[in-house]
Amino acid sequence: MQEEPVTSLDRDADVVTVRLRGEVDVQNVDQVRVCLAEALEGRPGTIIVDLAALSFIDSTGLGAIIFGFQHARDAGVGFQLTRPSQGVRQTLVLSGVLEVVELID
Repeated sequence: MQEEPVTSLDRDADVVTVRLRGEVDVQNVDQVRVCLAEALEGRPGTIIVDLAALSFIDSTGLGAIIFGFQHARDAGVGFQLTRPSQGVRQTLVLSGVLEVVELID
């Protein structure tokens, strides 16, 4: 059985938007890593990770976000998170991710 996609990617000028949806966990975190790596191709000015449709993220998903952030930073590409649900926002705060990754509304 093929797993449900949890990522999508849109390019618009110098901004790439990665949308996460559903639940990101150990079962599908590789999709997130691959999508974030694809987002870096072509060296956009900014990568925005849209979390509006994300209902849950575990520690492996948080690790994938940090992976994306570190690779973007190393390439001189901006990296921002946007529109998390209250539950996902709380996970981001408690994990310390928002101490290093910018959240825009």
